[in-house]
Amino acid sequence: MSLPDWLAAAEAFERGDFAALATVAARTQSVEPAPVRTYGSRSIKRHRRTKSEMDAIRVAIYVALDTDHPQTIRQLFYRLTVEGVIAKTEAEYKTVVRLTGEMRRAGVLPFKWIADSTRWMRKPRTFDSLEAALQITAQTYRRSLWAESSHYVEIWIEKEALAGVVVDVTHEFDVPLMVTRGYPSISFVQSAAEAMNKRDQLTFVYYLGDHDPSGVDISRKLQEDLDDFTDGIVEFERIAVTPTQIEWWQLPSRPTKKTDTRAKNFRGESVELDAIPAPELRELVRDAIEDHVDRHQLEVLRTAEAEERCVLEQMAASLNGGSS
Repeated sequence: MSLPDWLAAAEAFERGDFAALATVAARTQSVEPAPVRTYGSRSIKRHRRTKSEMDAIRVAIYVALDTDHPQTIRQLFYRLTVEGVIAKTEAEYKTVVRLTGEMRRAGVLPFKWIADSTRWMRKPRTFDSLEAALQITAQTYRRSLWAESSHYVEIWIEKEALAGVVVDVTHEFDVPLMVTRGYPSISFVQSAAEAMNKRDQLTFVYYLGDHDPSGVDISRKLQEDLDDFTDGIVEFERIAVTPTQIEWWQLPSRPTKKTDTRAKNFRGESVELDAIPAPELRELVRDAIEDHVDRHQLEVLRTAEAEERCVLEQMAASLNGGSS
């Protein structure tokens, strides 16, 4: 499909005009379905999707991401299973991985629509000149929202890929986003606790993780370690995934791994954090943070920020004028 065809198909899909969608799909037919292959001594007929069927999945992927982004691949997968586009199997997950990769390379999906915080570069920040440094400082200048507050807020999340889904919310409110990557190391927790101890504030830690034997135990262990390393100045709360959310949102589940040594005392099926749709995940984080935000103080802070940013811009401009 060409990009115009993708857009036409996505619009038809979104408004439920399946006749128009079929017209677009028919117009783009150019490749015959792959023949049924034979394995071994007996014929095994495996269903292979037609090009129209594959295009329908591609359109569903485009619409899902166009409606809300960024999302992780796994969030997208769960959304497509809930909508009945694909089956909830590992093979279908691999199909979503493959198709989103192809669509991004083809320029159909913007790369930024898929959240992936697992790859990053370490490099000191440098500038071409003092003027450039001041210009960047003016653009990024922020006043600390929590400096005058009796509270401090941190968001902790189990999966690094999902950090890209909620980071815009934490950034908006000047809140640290801590990624545990499963069980965090004792050094990671101790370092975070040391920073909490240095602040003369009550720290609220909100945790998001999988609802499975290990995911539930991670939050228990994390709370236990933070209590051990801090001086009683931490309030810990798990805000996702919870049994209430599973029931309320009818979240898709997966079988609990029997090989998990903690499965013995775990009841029910497991639900990944990725099963929570991106908008709801961001709203959970926003609600947790906003419980501690003084709206009047926030407006005063933003006004001061704007004024001080102007001062920095004037300084950068004066340097530019002095060098010409």
